[in-house]
Amino acid sequence: MPYTCTAPTPLGYFGALVHSDGEFALFEAAVSLAQDEYPGLDVQSVLDEVDQLLARLRSRVPRDAAELHKLRVLNQFFFHELRFAGNVNDYYDPANSFMHLLLSTRRGIPVSLALLWMELAQGLGLKVAGVSFPGHFLVKVELPLGLSVLDPMSGKSLGREALIELLEPFYARAEGGTVAEVPLGPHLQAAAPRDIIARMLRNLKDIYKTQEDWHRLLAVQERLLLLLPQCWDEYRDRGLAHAELGNTEQALADLECYMVHTSSLTGSDAVARSLGEPRRTRS
Repeated sequence: MPYTCTAPTPLGYFGALVHSDGEFALFEAAVSLAQDEYPGLDVQSVLDEVDQLLARLRSRVPRDAAELHKLRVLNQFFFHELRFAGNVNDYYDPANSFMHLLLSTRRGIPVSLALLWMELAQGLGLKVAGVSFPGHFLVKVELPLGLSVLDPMSGKSLGREALIELLEPFYARAEGGTVAEVPLGPHLQAAAPRDIIARMLRNLKDIYKTQEDWHRLLAVQERLLLLLPQCWDEYRDRGLAHAELGNTEQALADLECYMVHTSSLTGSDAVARSLGEPRRTRS
């Protein structure tokens, strides 16, 4: 019997990329998120395109260049020559989260821009990491004179005052305290690759939920549960998406799983309605 090799489904491919924390393929996983919307996407061609950018960048940096010089050349190349920037005119366009479109339009959101910037920075040998700062994803780079925190929308270096300003809308003030007194260290910890992909997926999740695009939301939930298999809230949210689509059995299974594994009452009214009411099929 001849041996046949079956290509993995997009979801199976994603699962293989994010299965192990030790071998987590961060950038490739980020690229693969677009395969639900663009089933014919060739992920390898996107990776090759980034490699070509890196080759151009490396040709401008001497082998013995200092870290600060590398950083300056990278930012000049990325933000000024290639003109990557935030899509401030259509911030909630799902395309901002698709890496192959980011490479084409040069417009994205902080986390997608950060991932591409970090891929190039690491290719130059810079020590960089993503930072899940509240409301605005950042990047940080280790330099001989200390840590530099940058805004991936512009490449601008952010000092304490600018970071406090970003933090202020999301900080619940303790009695008698002020935002200016908040220690920034805990907010500047390096984000784990798994958390970065989760942030990207939840950005898409929020967009599709607002649009009531349940089919696309369900696809995002499938990826979130491969990524975070013990995040019970995601079972709840997948169940609610199934319920909206009229997939009663799948909705019941997910919602019952959520109720069994959590004592949280968050979303309990919606769960109860979904468990107790038959859903109509939606086109």
